[in-house]
Amino acid sequence: MDRKRWECSALPKGWKREEVARKSGLSAEKSDVYYFSPTGKKFRSKPQLARYLGNSMDLSSFDFRTGKMLMSKLNKSRQRLRYDNNSQTKGKPDLNTSLPVRQTASIFKQPVTKVTNHPSNKVKTDPQKAVDQPRQLFWEKKLSGLNAFDIAEELVKTMDLPKGLQGVGPGCTDKTLLSAIASALHTSAAPITGQLSAAVEKNPGVWLNTAQPLCKAFIVTDEDIRKQEELVYNVRKRLEEALMADMLAHVEEASSGGEALKEEGNCHDDKDDV
Repeated sequence: MDRKRWECSALPKGWKREEVARKSGLSAEKSDVYYFSPTGKKFRSKPQLARYLGNSMDLSSFDFRTGKMLMSKLNKSRQRLRYDNNSQTKGKPDLNTSLPVRQTASIFKQPVTKVTNHPSNKVKTDPQKAVDQPRQLFWEKKLSGLNAFDIAEELVKTMDLPKGLQGVGPGCTDKTLLSAIASALHTSAAPITGQLSAAVEKNPGVWLNTAQPLCKAFIVTDEDIRKQEELVYNVRKRLEEALMADMLAHVEEASSGGEALKEEGNCHDDKDDV
């Protein structure tokens, strides 16, 4: 790797910028950028550099890649600072008493805590969060391409769905359907019936019920329940047999090891007699 290091004029005196060019691999002809403090400490990212400098320097307009201050970002930060100063001089009180709404996506309804200087703070539930928010059409397609791996990093085989479960919507595969049904069972307390409207197949963008997974309407019969119970029974029976065979193998191994030690002890006794 080629290394080039020189002084960084955008940072305080003594700071150096190093650029390391890659020569092999998929990222050949690309380069990595590092910064070194006057004491020789190495920094690999802008957040790490900002934490180290703290309030001693404003890095909002600093471009970590080029090592220069971007004038466009610098002008925006100056305008924002000027606007904040003007707002503070006007002294307008904050009359907004609504609770903040959590911006991160979550599948669970969570309370939002409003922190103030008042000693009697309490956790209150945002009334807007209590109402079910509208869901995006075909949001289950975001789950496509996700696979499960076991502890040995081997790909877990996807389970086969019953023939009665058929997907609805553009590009709905068996994996997407399985993920959609699993998500619906996990996030909703309502029964899973599938799309009950027959018109959803002609125009899913209009008639799709986002509260139900992307599958046609289905009915779970007593025969389906009986087959599932029989399947679970057979699996548990095979597991019991495997555990019993493993236990017997351990017992036999322990007994054979004890007999070998006993025979070895007898051989030593015979040698002592001789």
